[in-house]
Amino acid sequence: MQPELGIIEGFYGKPWSWEARAETVSFLAPYGYRFYLYAPKFDQHLRRRWQEPHPDALAARLKSLCTHCRETGVRFGIGLTPFELYDLDSNARSALADKLQLIDDIGAEDLGILFDDMRGDVPDLAKKQISIVEWAAAHTRATRIIVCPSYYSDDPVLDRVFGDRPKSYLEDLGSGIDEKIEMFWTGEEVISREFSPGHLDRVTDQLKRKPFLWDNYPVNDGGRMSQYLHIRGFTGRPSSNAGRIAAHGINPALQPTLNRIPAITLSDSYRQRESYEYGESFRRACAEVLGPDLGAKVRQDLLNLQDIGLDRLGDKEKLLRERYAGVKHPGAEEIVAWLDGAYRITDEIVQTG
Repeated sequence: MQPELGIIEGFYGKPWSWEARAETVSFLAPYGYRFYLYAPKFDQHLRRRWQEPHPDALAARLKSLCTHCRETGVRFGIGLTPFELYDLDSNARSALADKLQLIDDIGAEDLGILFDDMRGDVPDLAKKQISIVEWAAAHTRATRIIVCPSYYSDDPVLDRVFGDRPKSYLEDLGSGIDEKIEMFWTGEEVISREFSPGHLDRVTDQLKRKPFLWDNYPVNDGGRMSQYLHIRGFTGRPSSNAGRIAAHGINPALQPTLNRIPAITLSDSYRQRESYEYGESFRRACAEVLGPDLGAKVRQDLLNLQDIGLDRLGDKEKLLRERYAGVKHPGAEEIVAWLDGAYRITDEIVQTG
């Protein structure tokens, strides 16, 4: 059984082009990718400046992408981070109503209400967020709502950055939010190496519903992670998890073409079940995305691309440039752009996102 798969565009840094978004939707739909949630960190009108109106040109682009998704049989959604919203006073309700109306006008079927990336050590956090979700649910035409808790992982890094999580926060949030509303979860870590059945069962008890996975692979949007191209096949996501999750969304890599390689392998892992071999799946996915010749080159260079790190390539950087420069394929162009530093993420980018 393959769960509903999808793309959660939730990374920091250089955004995908509108063409790349549409092409990704079309390319991955046959592999079971049935939703696309637009929530990039660069769109400040969905984050720190969420109370301001969206520019007309951006709204028009979103509506066009929504139409493309619908025509492709893919659900389109928008993720809203109501930054530092804790109390629904009259001004907040007015601003939230306007933003929800915009999302409705665009035609989004899915609405993400994302409480991540903001302080969480505030009194009655769960109660306040439940109130916001209830109000939003009553003022949207979206047919699916997905909430991201402030503490969306067991990872203690969240407590260090955003303050200690309130006691019984997940249990209180899960008990107070309507069971028809989904909840994102990234696993035992923000960037989880695996999702075990035992962990998913425990989180289901806490959230009072199956978790909607926000999988932070193959995303590579941190200062350290942007040193690497994440293209290796998925591991640590056993097919037996399919019945334990509401859906499985991946936060993609900064490189939209190369991102399709691991995305295919995730689909393979669920469909092939115990027969899945991540190396063989990677080989086939490289050929499907890049063609046989370029795919073979990328397979040969996997260690250099994913494991060494951009600043440690040394003489290998020149060799990689010679192999991929001038190759007329967007995947090769992404490799060269990566070598050029076009995808570097700085602390400033993350802190202002």
